[in-house]
Amino acid sequence: MSKTPSDKSTPPILAFVSLGCPKNLVDSERMLGKLAQDGYQLTPDADGADVVVINTCGFIEPARQESLGVIREMLALKEQGRVGAVVVAGCLAERKKDELLHEVPGVDQIVGVFGREEIVQVLDRTLYKRRHDEQRSLFRPAPVRALEDTARLRITPRHYAYLKISEGCDRLCTFCAIPNMRGKHVTKPIEEVLREARELAADGVRELIVVAQDTTYYGLDLYGKVRLAELLRKLNDVEGLEWIRVLYAYPIHFTDDLIDTLAQTPKIVPYLDLPLQHINDRLLKRMQRRVNRAETETLLDRLRRAIPNLALRTTFIVGFPGETEAEFEELCAFVSEARFERVGVFPYSLEPGTPAARLPDHLPEEIKQQRRDRLMEIQQEIAFDWTRRQVGKELEVIVDGPDPEVPGHFLARSYADAPDIDCVVRLKGKGLRAGDLVRARVTGTDGYDLAARALGVR
Repeated sequence: MSKTPSDKSTPPILAFVSLGCPKNLVDSERMLGKLAQDGYQLTPDADGADVVVINTCGFIEPARQESLGVIREMLALKEQGRVGAVVVAGCLAERKKDELLHEVPGVDQIVGVFGREEIVQVLDRTLYKRRHDEQRSLFRPAPVRALEDTARLRITPRHYAYLKISEGCDRLCTFCAIPNMRGKHVTKPIEEVLREARELAADGVRELIVVAQDTTYYGLDLYGKVRLAELLRKLNDVEGLEWIRVLYAYPIHFTDDLIDTLAQTPKIVPYLDLPLQHINDRLLKRMQRRVNRAETETLLDRLRRAIPNLALRTTFIVGFPGETEAEFEELCAFVSEARFERVGVFPYSLEPGTPAARLPDHLPEEIKQQRRDRLMEIQQEIAFDWTRRQVGKELEVIVDGPDPEVPGHFLARSYADAPDIDCVVRLKGKGLRAGDLVRARVTGTDGYDLAARALGVR
């Protein structure tokens, strides 16, 4: 299956698997763009491909196991002669480095996070110059300036895209290994972000989803002050964009200017992803979050007062080392009172090499899972109450495509729903297309999801 030097005129067949978060997806799209420009032909089916690239996640243990499972699946195809070569890229490669070659020895090449710009050379070396003593890994240091993400071959539907505004993270949360994999925070210059946004809009993007490891930190390292508010106002002026959504907003650096911008900028939807992780002061300090309960509650009040109909998404970690039953009950009571529209709950995952791994009083997995389930039960009632209160209202929704389960219906999302992580609106209508912005009346609920009838297309 693998190519030889004489095969260079034949376009290699490439399969690509992207795992993990939206930031990783942007890296995947950048690599795909470079490979497509070099003549690689993308196929949706790995079976029969000359080379498979797996852009992995290394964040927590379940994500690592998912990545390893996909790698082993591709290696099984390779052993059967149905795949030529397997290349592993991204966070798991960065985290494990050459150790990964011993864990999955059939892998042909591994490429760290910051080796992505050389992916064409890596694949060419794999396909055309293979020798048993060939270099099998490529790692580059974290960049001193943000990598550009232009000329992407997008995996997302044409009407929405993720825009990465910075790389890395300067937060040193004790549970998190991201700074070890992605380096320190590096802001992408405003001019570069706007250039990428215009390129995406010209390619049909109507919903732009702003991402980074820490969006509220944007600009501090490059400009000496936070400049997310200014960036968002400039993105609002990009022709073709209709919705702007902000994810991963760390609960620090919320200036009055930023809150006013989120509230008053027409294209910014009233949705904010604000990862809190916990509410108990002792645990927040133990996590090294550099924010306390009183500051969090003040921020939530400011946001709710300033932004009408705000949908807040947050995430919590339960079962952190040393979390007592009383501290968990405090978190449960807080969630009941705060009434977040969207919540994700994760049992603490012990991450080797992180400060939290060395803390005493780790809890049994059974306790962590029980606490996760209990907090999600509390949140479920809050979420169901929110959906019930939407019945009868008119909402603008964006169509993602036909509903595969219900003929004559479409899957759409409201302002309160980010792709893949939130809920859907099951929309009844005719002649709708992906990317349409539709005025809809909510007619019912289906658990977390809404049912609606299309009234007209904007």
